[in-house]
Amino acid sequence: MCLCFCSKSRPYLCTVCDKQFTTKGALDIHKPKHAAKYSHSCTQCGKSYPSQVCSHMNVHSNKCKCTECGKCFGSKYELTLHSRIHSGEKPFECNVCGKRFAQSSHLVVHSRIHSGQKPYICHECHKTFSTSGHLNTHMSVHTGDKPYKCSLCNKSFSQSGHMQTHKRHVHSNRRPYDCRYCGMLFKCSRDLKSHVRTHTGAKPYSCRHCSECFTFDSQLKTHLLRSHNEGVWFTCHICEKKFTLTGNLKKHIRRHEGVKPYVCNECVKCFCTATELRSHALKHSDIKHFCCGSCGKYFKYTENVKRHFRVCSVKLGYVNVLLRQ
Repeated sequence: MCLCFCSKSRPYLCTVCDKQFTTKGALDIHKPKHAAKYSHSCTQCGKSYPSQVCSHMNVHSNKCKCTECGKCFGSKYELTLHSRIHSGEKPFECNVCGKRFAQSSHLVVHSRIHSGQKPYICHECHKTFSTSGHLNTHMSVHTGDKPYKCSLCNKSFSQSGHMQTHKRHVHSNRRPYDCRYCGMLFKCSRDLKSHVRTHTGAKPYSCRHCSECFTFDSQLKTHLLRSHNEGVWFTCHICEKKFTLTGNLKKHIRRHEGVKPYVCNECVKCFCTATELRSHALKHSDIKHFCCGSCGKYFKYTENVKRHFRVCSVKLGYVNVLLRQ
C-alpha cells in the first residue's frame, strides 16, 4: 500500500466541471456522472453546475478573498481551509500517532493507515485501495495508459512521479543528500532517509497482525505475504519464483530472456538493471560520490568508504557510531 500523498500533474480535464485526472481511465469513469446533470452555467466563466451558481459567483468578487495572497473562493468554508496554508494551523489530530492535519478529510484518509481500511475497489481486478486517488492511479494498469513521457529518452510512464524518479536516477548524476554517518551521497531525500535506518536500527514499519517491526516497507510486504497470507505474490512464468514487487519480477524476467536495456556510453557494455550500469560507469569516471562522514575523504566505491569509515571512526574516538552492513 502506497502512503505517499504527493502532488502530481493531472493532464486529463473534464470539459464539464474542470475536474482533472491523472489517467484517461479515471476521466472515463467520471464522465457519466454529468449525464443531464449539470444544467446551470456561470455567465462569467461558463463553468457548469448541477444547481444554482450563487456560491460560485463569489469567486468573481471580493466577498471571500484571502487577505494574504488575494485568491478568491466560492464560500467562507473554502476560504477558511485555504487560510490554514498561510497560518500553518492543523486542528485535526490523529488519536493513534498524534499527527495533525489542516482538514478533517485528510485525517480520515490518514486514519486508514492504522485501521487498514481500503474502501475503494477496482471493478476490473477487485483490488482495494485506501484512497480514490490510489484507485485512479491503479487503473492505468488495466488501461495501459502512460501519458508522461521522458523528454530525454522518450520512455513513457503512467504517473508523473515515476517519470521524475526515472529522470533523477537514470539521467542525472547530482547527489545533493549525504549521510551524516558514512558520507554516502543520494539523489533524493527519500533514499537517504531509508539508508539512515541501516545505521540507527529504526524499524518504522509495524505489522498490524503481530508485534513484528521492519526497517523497510518491502520487508513488511514480504512478512505479510509469508506469515499472514495478505497481499499478492508476483510469480515468474518461467521458473515460478515469487516476488513481492512487480519491479523485481521484471528485472528477474530480463535475466531469463537475456534482455539488457541499459547500455554504457563509454564501452557499449549492456546491463539488466540501471543499478548495475551505474556501478559499472564508476570505472570510467573519476567522480567520487562517497564521502567519509568523519574526515571528509571521498571514495569511488561504497565498499571502500565503509571499510575506511570503520577505521577512521575508531581513530577519531567515535566508538558509539554503528555502521551496519
